[in-house]
Amino acid sequence: MEQIKAKSIVLGITGGIAAYKTAELARLLIKQGLTVQVAMTEAATHFITPLTMQALTGKSVLTSQWGEAGNGMDHINLSRAADAILIAPASADFIAKLAHGLADDLLSTLCLARNCPLLIAPAMNRQMWESAATQRNIKQLEADGVIILGPDSGVQACGEEGLGRMLEAAQLAQAVVTYFQPKILSGVQVLLTAGPTYEAIDAVRGITNRSSGKMGYAIAQAALELGAQVTLVSGPTTLQPPQGAKLVRVTSALEMFDAVKARVTGVDIFIGVAAVADYRAAAPREQKIKKSADNLTLELVPNPDILAYVAALPHPPFCVGFAAESENLRAYAAQKRTAKRLPLLAANLAQEAINADDNELILFDDAGEHLLPRADKLTQARALLNHIVKLKGIKQ
Repeated sequence: MEQIKAKSIVLGITGGIAAYKTAELARLLIKQGLTVQVAMTEAATHFITPLTMQALTGKSVLTSQWGEAGNGMDHINLSRAADAILIAPASADFIAKLAHGLADDLLSTLCLARNCPLLIAPAMNRQMWESAATQRNIKQLEADGVIILGPDSGVQACGEEGLGRMLEAAQLAQAVVTYFQPKILSGVQVLLTAGPTYEAIDAVRGITNRSSGKMGYAIAQAALELGAQVTLVSGPTTLQPPQGAKLVRVTSALEMFDAVKARVTGVDIFIGVAAVADYRAAAPREQKIKKSADNLTLELVPNPDILAYVAALPHPPFCVGFAAESENLRAYAAQKRTAKRLPLLAANLAQEAINADDNELILFDDAGEHLLPRADKLTQARALLNHIVKLKGIKQ
């Protein structure tokens, strides 16, 4: 992430209710190590105050082309110092200005005078977004090389529902980080599994586990940052999938197995992160089993071993396994890697990792053990991907 820490971004805010999200966006960008300079339109100041953004970024917020510097050249100076400009929210009016090269305030002039990439996050009423004029303007900006982030679909401030919501702050921050990462996995196909599986016992009960899916989703994000094409086969989670990943939702281990078999051909890297149930009910009941005073015996049958299946293919992808153990971590992890003939296995203690936002990992490969000290799961995911890149001999 050193390349991120050296980057500077101009965060442009235009008038719209979604401007309230920019406070969190600025905080997340700074947390990633970016230097953030805020520039606002006059309309934006009616939704969030410059003082708020100044307090978060530690920098004076620019709102006028005739700023305190006195030379009237902020539109030139800012664009030369920035590595990128992000407009969030980008209103329909401001998008029209960009498409037609209008420059009647600091922010629009800055965008026209830039020599750095421009990213915009549209935010508006669904009918404004769907209008022929806005769609023409978006197509023109795409043709001009502007990167469009979103919009999302959902309930809007006006009470209507549909496309037009600005992406959430976390999604936009991830998109910016992804943009700046070197695309060393460009063209590489990554297939991974994440989350728990759920094996039905009857109409309302089932066998599952406490996996949150956070590690798998973080790995998907890290792979996208490096330019990979990512397919994420996910069991039931409440997580928001990373922007750009092809998401395949499944419930049971058999569904996950079928999804992987259908997509593994041509894959370069397979990462089995999901906590797949080892067993399922032999005969799930269609109706709820009624409680009685008698003991209840369930017959369980083993589920297919998805990782072992992929690793045993005639021409397997580079396979990475995960082992979550409650004891004897090193012994069990090494045994699992050998039994499944995996080039790389990541192991952690289940009681320390499940539902946690951070983790400690030990990587096992032919060279031995490699400790990844406790850190947040996205940091661990990036370190894991870097290790995979080294093992595969991909030039960085």
